[in-house]
Amino acid sequence: MNVIDAQGLHKRYGDTHALAGFDLQVAPGRIVGLIGPNGSGKTTTIKALLGLTRPDAGSLSVLGVNPQQQRAELMARTAYIADTGILPGWMKVADLIDFVAGVHTGFDRPLAERTLASTDIRLNKKVKTLSKGMHVQLHLALILAIHAELLILDEPTLGLDILYRQRFYDALLNDYMDGERSIVVTTHEVREIEHILTDVVFIHHGRQILSLDMDTIGEEFSKVLVQPDQAESARALTPLSERPSLKGIEYIFRHAALKDLQHLGEISRPNLAELFVALLGDEA
Repeated sequence: MNVIDAQGLHKRYGDTHALAGFDLQVAPGRIVGLIGPNGSGKTTTIKALLGLTRPDAGSLSVLGVNPQQQRAELMARTAYIADTGILPGWMKVADLIDFVAGVHTGFDRPLAERTLASTDIRLNKKVKTLSKGMHVQLHLALILAIHAELLILDEPTLGLDILYRQRFYDALLNDYMDGERSIVVTTHEVREIEHILTDVVFIHHGRQILSLDMDTIGEEFSKVLVQPDQAESARALTPLSERPSLKGIEYIFRHAALKDLQHLGEISRPNLAELFVALLGDEA
């Protein structure tokens, strides 16, 4: 059974169609990147998964339950980190740990305290006095200690420097993933998370425009570095995109046979950022 099974989700806010038939399937033990430009429907999707908004149409199951009708059960098995500081600033760190231990039956207090002991965060400090990086470290320490089956991350490292961002994702891989848990992450820092993803979903105008296992991207898409004298031959094969580089012209193809590309130039696998721009064009 899928951890997330969303079929044909629609959600309208006035004249804005935030979701327009969106589909999303997440299997156990997968790390799925939900990638899209601003206004594409990512946040509405996250809210629907957490039971914070009700889709106008479509079907949605998260961990086998209806997020709206069984939200208490869902939240006992799910953890969430948002793109803005949502921890209560007036609390001391020790009091926040007490609070989480009191409301979440799956919270492992010793684990949270061990994790925090490896940081510069002190238990007697108020949350509002912590830096942005420390705030995210604290949030992650609490989340990792909950042992949730599903972790949803909405731009979790927004505003962090590159060192904190790298530590954040390293902690996810080393301390959270155990083969059964699943993660859904949205971010604009596509290059930073590409190496941890098992699957990627592109969303645009509330619709899914791509859903792929990361291991199969090279089977479906190809990037070819072409010299100017071969440009017309490359264009004749109807590439998804064309852009100049210092070494020539880069073309991205979908479902193109290697035998048709080999004479054009150097063939490689496009990264997610290149694929994103190729599929969405100027809107990316």
